[in-house]
Amino acid sequence: MKDKKINSLVILVAPMDWGLGHATRCIPVITKLLAYKCDVIIAASGNVRLLLQKEFPGLLCLDLRGYNIHYAQKRRGFSFALLAQFPKITSVIYSEHKWLKKVVKKYSIDMIISDNRMGMFHTAVPSVYITHQLQIKTGNRLTEWFAKKIHYWFINKFNECWVPDNLGKINLAGDLSHPAVLPGVPVKYIGPLSRFEKYPVERKYDVAFILSGPEPQRTVFEDLVLKDIEHFDGSILLVRGLPESIPLKTYNNASLEIHDYLGAEDLNRAILQSGLIISRCGYSTVMDLVKLQKKAVLVPTPGQTEQEYLAEYLSQGKLFCCIKQESFSLLSVLKTAEAFSFNEAVFAKEDYGAVLKEFLTCIRRDQ
Repeated sequence: MKDKKINSLVILVAPMDWGLGHATRCIPVITKLLAYKCDVIIAASGNVRLLLQKEFPGLLCLDLRGYNIHYAQKRRGFSFALLAQFPKITSVIYSEHKWLKKVVKKYSIDMIISDNRMGMFHTAVPSVYITHQLQIKTGNRLTEWFAKKIHYWFINKFNECWVPDNLGKINLAGDLSHPAVLPGVPVKYIGPLSRFEKYPVERKYDVAFILSGPEPQRTVFEDLVLKDIEHFDGSILLVRGLPESIPLKTYNNASLEIHDYLGAEDLNRAILQSGLIISRCGYSTVMDLVKLQKKAVLVPTPGQTEQEYLAEYLSQGKLFCCIKQESFSLLSVLKTAEAFSFNEAVFAKEDYGAVLKEFLTCIRRDQ
């Protein structure tokens, strides 16, 4: 990096492109890096790149090929779909690792933070791997064993693995983040990662729908929501989760407010202004809702066994009310949520800032 500041570390942050969750949970990490006076470079593609460019317009954002994974529409097909795409995933991992070698040299990278991008490690540059899925759920023991074996092989190429969850029995991801056997590299539980902050606001919406995730299921869920919204009298917010706008037909409901996308600050406020949140069961969404202590109905994406596991785990703990998409009906969901006994998730203070600072200190000391 030609204009690299004296004594400033150059950090490359590269989130996975499966939905927007990997990008949104990188936002507090990037914000903290900037607070620590680091020069941050982002590597991403598609909607993930658009989102991070909107959040950090002053940062250099490099185009990095995405994994472009497609999920099965039904749970039964998940294992087959994952295996069928394995050659493509392997190709992307090899491609990004080769790409990284050139970028490290060109921009004098001092540290790499990879959110679930398995090829973003370097033998000469300290690298950290962020994931909450140490145990990958596929619904099949053989493919789960195989996926974990491959995943750990790549994780062990990094210097450390950071898990955005709490250590111990009180946690958000259950077996996903707390498997019986951990990777060989140091594993640090850094607490839930959220870009949001809780503060007092007046209520504006009865219900807020926060859509996210890969197609075609994002649109399938959106169509279900819009069909029911026309028969609801309360005030509704719909955030479509599309950094790049896609036209939507007009709906005759004066109390309906629609946004293709909201930046972190606006979405933070909108969630706080809402009585009930209805969203997908993505882990980043879960961390945001816990941070804001909001009641929510979570609808796992069909075929995403991770979300289906999270929904079952979180509903058992009474943290969130979870409904299957095939049985989704707005009026029925609202009655179920009203009768649901929500427990408040209480977690210790986030640890990612201290862990990050310690890692940066070690890099500076070794330079």
